[in-house]
Amino acid sequence: MMTSKRPTAADVRAMKGKYQYTMLRVETMQELEAAELAGIDMVSVPPDLMCDPEFRDAAPGLFAVPGLNYFDVGTTDDFIRWSFRMVKASADAVYCSASLQTVRRLADEAIPVIGHVGLVPSKRTWTGGFKAVGKSAESAMQVFNAVKAYESAGAFGAEIEVVPSDVASEISKRTMLFMVSMGAGKGCDAQYLFAEDVLGSNTGHYPRHAKRYRDFTAEYARLQNERIAAFAEFAGDVKTGVYPGTAHQVGITREELQAFKKLLSSSGA
Repeated sequence: MMTSKRPTAADVRAMKGKYQYTMLRVETMQELEAAELAGIDMVSVPPDLMCDPEFRDAAPGLFAVPGLNYFDVGTTDDFIRWSFRMVKASADAVYCSASLQTVRRLADEAIPVIGHVGLVPSKRTWTGGFKAVGKSAESAMQVFNAVKAYESAGAFGAEIEVVPSDVASEISKRTMLFMVSMGAGKGCDAQYLFAEDVLGSNTGHYPRHAKRYRDFTAEYARLQNERIAAFAEFAGDVKTGVYPGTAHQVGITREELQAFKKLLSSSGA
């Protein structure tokens, strides 16, 4: 982290061109806590995690950006209500890939908005699917124009995804927006990856820009095998009479047991 206190949107914007932030998409409280302790600067989070009352206890210093696809939120009015809830829950900005009209409305309410340019998964049909965007001069200008449109709409920043690094660098130099690189090289203001890719827990496709630092999939497989083995040993111990042993049972003195049996006899049981 740059400082011990959580940065504001103004702090982040003031560091443009001076410092490259680290950003992760985290999905669980454990990942959130790990990001804080590891010195990560920013996190993208599911709204439910953002609204967890323990969120800021786990991550007091993280600049947090809750995000949903706009079609999971609804209309512009729905998005504004959703954003107010996120800000109330201590969000520092919100992710929004909806229309510029929505971005303008959010900006009018002084809510810092991070848009999305380049490969936008929810709009991939317009850019040819899951592939790089901006590899021709014309396509690169379309990305630049999208960034400038976000800037005019009052956005705080924009995620720029799978765009050639030289193109992204030139765009970042020419905008006041905080540019978050996901597979768009070093010339932006933040480097953004998904925790599941960093941890190696993703069982699907790994994008080219992802880098695995651990292999949690193998560890999960090992733990599952250990889980099965432990369950099998428990079943075997029950069948052979090994479990429960003396250490796993509550005892009673011989005298109290005899007294109990006499009581049972006198009761007719």
